[in-house]
Amino acid sequence: MSWFTALRETAKAGLTVDFSLTNPRRSLRAAVAAALVIFPTMAIYGPAHAASAAMGAFIAGVATFQRSFRPRASLALVAGAGLGVSTFLGYLAVGIPGAFPVLLALWAFGAGLAWAISPTAGVVSANTLSVMLVVVQLPVSVSAALGHALLCSIGGGVQALVVTVWPIDSWRAQRDALADTYAGLGDYARSLRHDPVAHVDPEPFIVARQAARLTARQARRRPPELRGLRTVAERIRPALAALADPRVGAAEEGPERDRAREVLAAAAEVLDALARAIRTGEAVRLPKDTPGLALARPGTGEDLLRGGARRSARRLSGLLGRAADRLDRQDRTALPARADTGLRRPPLVKVAPAALATVGRQLHQHSAIFHHAMRMSAVVTSAYLAARLLGIEHGYWAPMASAMVMRPDFAQTFSRGVARIAGTVAGVLVSTAIVQVFQPNDWVLASLAVFSMGMSYMMLSTGYALLTAAISSYVVFLLGLQPGEPVQLAFDRVAMTLLGGAVALGAYALFPTWQTARLPERLAEWLAAAGRYAAAVFTAYGEPAGGHAEGDVRAALLDVRETRAEMLAALDRAELEPVHHFARTPELSRKQFDRARSAVGMLDRSTVLLEAHLPAEDAPPLPGAGAFGEELRDATAIAAAAILLGQNVDFSQLREAHRSWDYLLASLPRDEGIDVTRAGARLVMQALTELEKAVRTRPQPAREEPVPSTA
Repeated sequence: MSWFTALRETAKAGLTVDFSLTNPRRSLRAAVAAALVIFPTMAIYGPAHAASAAMGAFIAGVATFQRSFRPRASLALVAGAGLGVSTFLGYLAVGIPGAFPVLLALWAFGAGLAWAISPTAGVVSANTLSVMLVVVQLPVSVSAALGHALLCSIGGGVQALVVTVWPIDSWRAQRDALADTYAGLGDYARSLRHDPVAHVDPEPFIVARQAARLTARQARRRPPELRGLRTVAERIRPALAALADPRVGAAEEGPERDRAREVLAAAAEVLDALARAIRTGEAVRLPKDTPGLALARPGTGEDLLRGGARRSARRLSGLLGRAADRLDRQDRTALPARADTGLRRPPLVKVAPAALATVGRQLHQHSAIFHHAMRMSAVVTSAYLAARLLGIEHGYWAPMASAMVMRPDFAQTFSRGVARIAGTVAGVLVSTAIVQVFQPNDWVLASLAVFSMGMSYMMLSTGYALLTAAISSYVVFLLGLQPGEPVQLAFDRVAMTLLGGAVALGAYALFPTWQTARLPERLAEWLAAAGRYAAAVFTAYGEPAGGHAEGDVRAALLDVRETRAEMLAALDRAELEPVHHFARTPELSRKQFDRARSAVGMLDRSTVLLEAHLPAEDAPPLPGAGAFGEELRDATAIAAAAILLGQNVDFSQLREAHRSWDYLLASLPRDEGIDVTRAGARLVMQALTELEKAVRTRPQPAREEPVPSTA
């Protein structure tokens, strides 16, 4: 799209109001924790120290609202510790001429790299940067700097303590993630009734797996009804796909297809009931009319499903029954309260080496995170220096606005930039007017700051513009504890916010990181992962008694699911970018990319159908399946590299291997499992042939003629 259209759409997104509020009880809890820090500090040490304590308490409270499945108390403690360190170093650097801009540049660079760990780490790191800029205003002694830093950390500690003694919806995030998975499966079952080759959304499965990783303390306290349901959901998905697909399941038309639609509709109702029970914690209430899940038509005893469709329906019915049994309240007390989760989440202390390694892998010139870190460091430092050169007393608002606006992609940066400017202007003007008209004393200002904090927590889900307005009001009330002229301060804050936002948006426009240019890379990663997944499934057919086949299939499935989700997310972000890389590059056009994406999706789905019929461990091995799987893994890896290098894809050798293997299977005695495997392998090869055609229209690379040997 054009720059005008892109800017219009991102501005509209930034100013959109959702009207949904964060849990009021959680917002009240965070505000109470902040008040428990601010008022005692103000009574003992005075307004200046109260400002430091308030910053620490507020940002630590924001950390507890981030989308993370770690204990909220640990998030508050880590945020408080980071705020304490940034504040202490900032106070020390301010007293050394020329040291603070250097520290600011390095800290901003690290905050940008934190996005490699997780979005939560990136947001919290940016907040520590903003606190450093706001709190650090005048040079102080080392002991005073240490005191301010300790107050910031104490704010995080109090938030953690209040979260621990006042638990609210302790397992809400985990329940919602698991319930979203079952609700997504219900939608998937309904879509299969009309589109037998529909795709399932991978995002709920990825989030549910993240939620299932528990610390040892969480594992001991997890509600028993949440155990094992994610694994059941993972198995329901291929059973649904195998039942609906006419190539390995129910016939495309006729009574068998009608019966399959009835089973899918009944399964969707049961899945919705399971999702409601998981989300609310109440007993599962299955629909009264669920005979549609029976293998025979209700009231007739006529069995309309045959072969693979019947086997898939039987497996689906058993899995749904198992999930309902696990949610039955009468059986919950019988479940052992053990800490064996299968998915361990190490404590934050042990995560540090892995986090550093993750960050280290981004330190190269082709990394989008590295580009974001460099851009953020340059922008924040430039905004700070520009404000100092202009001689504005409260110039720290400019780099603070830049730090909070910058994100690794275009859409978020520009939408947040517009929202930040609009929200800051509104919040500063309203709060400054209140201070100017009513001239409240210090205690009233502190109370207004706590109220604004509570409103900020409430508006975390409403929209970034309103959230920024509430945050700006809280900062104005907090800084109102310091001496100064309110009208002049308001003018400075608005001007510096406009400057910081303009610098951030201009820097991204001049030095962008376009997702559009990275789409072929995301496609290649998805293709390679899909090839490994298919190879693992074929290996499981060839070695069913290996014991590790199911684990290999599961690991490969997780990999392909994540790569597909990353590609879809990149595609969504690319749709809002004002660039047309596909139109300018000869390597891969947009039409070719869409066709190739459809072909890889077909490969992925064909493998899911094969996974639905994986043989039991005591089943006889299928001759040649493992060897074909190895050929498939190598061929897709080479094809992924070819896409990255702008070369044509060639599956001729794999096609020969498939013909030989299919001939071998045809010579074996007729068996339903062999028929399903041959059909699935043909679907895999059809998908790869479509991929080959999708990228074949590019010019063939020139080949050098071999030099004749003179020997």
